[in-house]
This record gives sequence, structure tokens and C-alpha cells, in this order.
Amino acid sequence: MDSDPRKWIATLRGSHRRLSGLVAQLTSEQLRAQSYDTEWTNAQVLSHIGSGAEIAMMMLPAALGEAGDTGTGAFQAVWDRWNAKSPDEQAADVLPADEQYVRALEQLSGEQLAGIAFPFFGMQLDAVGLIRLRLSEHALHTWDIAVFSDPAATVAAEAVELLVDNVPQFLAPRLGKPQDPAVRARITTTGPERDYLLAAGPDEVAMSDWAGAGPAEAAGAGEVAMPAEALLRLAYGRLDPGHTPESVTGNAELLGRLRAVFPGF
Repeated sequence: MDSDPRKWIATLRGSHRRLSGLVAQLTSEQLRAQSYDTEWTNAQVLSHIGSGAEIAMMMLPAALGEAGDTGTGAFQAVWDRWNAKSPDEQAADVLPADEQYVRALEQLSGEQLAGIAFPFFGMQLDAVGLIRLRLSEHALHTWDIAVFSDPAATVAAEAVELLVDNVPQFLAPRLGKPQDPAVRARITTTGPERDYLLAAGPDEVAMSDWAGAGPAEAAGAGEVAMPAEALLRLAYGRLDPGHTPESVTGNAELLGRLRAVFPGF
């Protein structure tokens, strides 16, 4: 995983630009239409991105060691305020809020970036870890907007390059659903190239490099090949049959079982 926080910030800036272009194309009617997220309209997706930017701004001083941790009660107030906006207001306000956070990251000094430490689910995130949280949310929800008008839309390639290694390290054990009977799959990717073993059993989901798998671990594993972009969307429950590119190859039944491992949230 790339350890240069400036590259992560630049990629987040690129995702912001992409979102800006997409928002400009949405009509008032389209804002009120259902998005890829079945429980949200397009405007509500934008509201989630905007409120997330505000919450990220609230957390940044604590990550920099400049203030105490912000309580979750303050987050609810942000969500309530954004939820109360009209769809047109949500669309109008998302980009300024997002711009503020991206610019705040861009203006951090090297010393500030090096000193970032943020507790998250039992981990201590550095600058890359903190920005990764925002980029993953931003890039995938930007795809949610893009796919509304273009069913063949993909997550931005520069974001995929940075985020694909987040699948085995962070997403699989946290978002993956245990399976009984167990499923094992060798998943190879292109753009960038990766070779993983996914093991989803009755108690846990784990994902590791195929090269490190022993004979017993690899035994009975089916094989699937896909672009890294498709693997990233799979991990977030966004690789349904209607949005699976032809370049994904493998047994259809196995793909169905992998979708069950990652149903989304």
C-alpha cells in the first residue's frame, strides 16, 4: 500500500473533481430518483458525502493532536441537519463541504501529516489510514452517482490502485459475512495485479496472499479472475450481475457465493 499521504490526498482531489462534474449534470428530477443504494435517492447519497466531509473536518483536529476527540453526539447533529435539507440543497451544499475538507488536507504540512494518529476500531491510523477512510467512501459513493446515468461506469482507476489492498487488510474481515458451508476462492486481479486467497468459513472471513497459502488452505479453492476495480466493488456489495464486467471470469455459482460474502451495507 502506498505510504505517501500526498498521493492519497491528490487522489481524493481527483475524486472530488469527478463528483463535481457528475453533480453538475443531475437534474432536479434525477436528484430525487433512487440511486444505486436502494434506500437512498441520488440527493441522499450526496447528503451522505457532504455530511461525511463535515464530520471528517470535525475529527481532523483530534487526529492532529490539537483537540480532544469529538463525541458521536456531534455527528448525529450533522446528519440531522443534512437530512433536513431539500434534495436541491443537498446537491448545492455537498461540493463546498467536500472542498473544505480536501483543501484542509492539502494545506497540512509534512510535519502535521507525519504526526497524525487517530484511534479507529482498535487501530491507530496514521495519515494514510485516515485519508483512506475518506477516499474509500468518496470513491465508491461517487460511483453510485456515476452509474445512475452510465451502467458501465467504474470506480476511478487512481483510487482503485490505492484502495485494492484495503480489501484483504481491512474490508474482508470486517465487511465479509461468514459462510456455512465455507467457501474458498483464489481471486486474481489485473490493473493492478493481485493474487489472493479468500476463505469464508462459519466463524470468520479472511483474505491473504495466495503465495503464502499452504496446500491445506488452498485445497478446494475455486478460481475467479477480475479487474481490481471489480474486486473493490465486490467488497462493497456493488458487483451485482447487472454491473459485472465481461472481463470477470469464473464459475457463476462461485461468483454468487462471493456476492453473499460481501452483501454490502
